[in-house]
Amino acid sequence: MKSLREYLSWAEEKCVAIGHFNISDSEGFKAVTETAHELNLPVIIGVSEGEREFIGLAEAVAMVKTIQNNNQPVFLNADHTYSIEKAKIAIDAGVDCIIIDAAEKSLEENTKLTKEIVDYAKSKNPKILVEGEIGFIGKSSNLLESLPEGVSVETQTDPKEALQFIKNTGIDLLAPSVGNVHGIVKTGNPKLNIERIKAIKDIVGIPLVLHGGSGITDDNFKKAIKAGIRIIHINTELRVAYKEGIREGLKSREVAPYKFLAEGVEEMKEVVKERLKLFNNL
Repeated sequence: MKSLREYLSWAEEKCVAIGHFNISDSEGFKAVTETAHELNLPVIIGVSEGEREFIGLAEAVAMVKTIQNNNQPVFLNADHTYSIEKAKIAIDAGVDCIIIDAAEKSLEENTKLTKEIVDYAKSKNPKILVEGEIGFIGKSSNLLESLPEGVSVETQTDPKEALQFIKNTGIDLLAPSVGNVHGIVKTGNPKLNIERIKAIKDIVGIPLVLHGGSGITDDNFKKAIKAGIRIIHINTELRVAYKEGIREGLKSREVAPYKFLAEGVEEMKEVVKERLKLFNNL
């Protein structure tokens, strides 16, 4: 099976994006991996600090390794990791990639923290990919009344700062702030700054990751991928679909979890299928 780095090279060559879907349990894992298998596409499973506390980090690693042993290109990302301690735990557990999120800190502090994790990760596993974030896009993968405080045009990523950040840290992937925001804003998510994506892509030389994909229009996604985005994160859309599916399943008198939870799995599968097809021009 190809490595995630090799699949990112493939995505660059094909001008497509690899889908990244966050999960909280085995139902989410089932929805994402089965859909990716049906479409014969690589996919990344994301588990945030809260999600991996719920599902279990060791359990998530084991599930992904089982799929990988069957030569299905599924990779595990330790999403939005805020401390050195938790980053080291995730790296030692055997994740394929990890994001160090110090975007709220000063550039100097962000650089220092990120570099420390890059050095640790590479000493443990040279194949692991480390992602850094520069520019704030909020934190909550939820339904939002308005844009999170601190998210603005002024906090979007500066291309030259991004290049210096990469040189000083040695990260493999960059998550920029380009008009994206975590969660779905009820009044509508802002449009992506496509020109900013292009400017960053032209200068940095490493794959770009788009966080906060839920709520972004199909047209904006297509433009972002063309501009250079190679991984796209989806979380809130899956959570909403899962909840709605379970709600439907609970309307019956059924008490077997594998039956009423199946409604949630099917709803998540629809989201994953729709997004993977869009991201891969299918």
